[in-house]
Amino acid sequence: MKLYNFFRSGTSHRTRIALNLKGLDYEYVAVSLGKEEHLQDAFKAINPQGLVPALVLEDGTTLTQSPAILEWMEETFTDVPLLPSTAIERARVRAIAALVGCDIHPINNRRILEYLRGQLQQPEEEVLKWCGEWISAGFEALEALLAQDKNRGDFCFGNSPTLADVYLIPQVESARRFNVDLSPYPNIVAIDKHCMQLKAFADAAPFAQPDAPK
Repeated sequence: MKLYNFFRSGTSHRTRIALNLKGLDYEYVAVSLGKEEHLQDAFKAINPQGLVPALVLEDGTTLTQSPAILEWMEETFTDVPLLPSTAIERARVRAIAALVGCDIHPINNRRILEYLRGQLQQPEEEVLKWCGEWISAGFEALEALLAQDKNRGDFCFGNSPTLADVYLIPQVESARRFNVDLSPYPNIVAIDKHCMQLKAFADAAPFAQPDAPK
């Protein structure tokens, strides 16, 4: 498989984590967002939407949109499940994943921030305030959900990584990049620390990638 991605892309980051947790081999193909390679014809022939990640399977099939890629992995490679065994538990994990993937990340991704900086001519200070507002709002809700779960182990749910952690850890990385104060979220910080002790998460980290600045 070939993973077309960018080292600092949150959606690429979560896809790398899941691939690593599942023990799947893939070829890393860097697509520079800074050089706008994602908007060029060569990449748009792979993903007409011009977004990373894109996963090209061995038979040539191309999968796009990280939620769809993650669900495909979960349905196809079942030896290491990233969703719990019951419907209620799966709904809880998916809710945490959606809190990050639907309510935090999309309004802080590169396209939005470039629009704020470009068309709306907002200074960097205001862009960082924008990011901090929505990350903090989401993390406040997530911290409360984590605190309510008295049976939770070292992860977002239970005692092993799930899709919830796959979504959360890249968002924590992004929060630090945007100088968000994480001290009000001790459960989130503890989960991040525990996950980053695992090779699957550490190897997927942005600055461990071949296209990251050295």
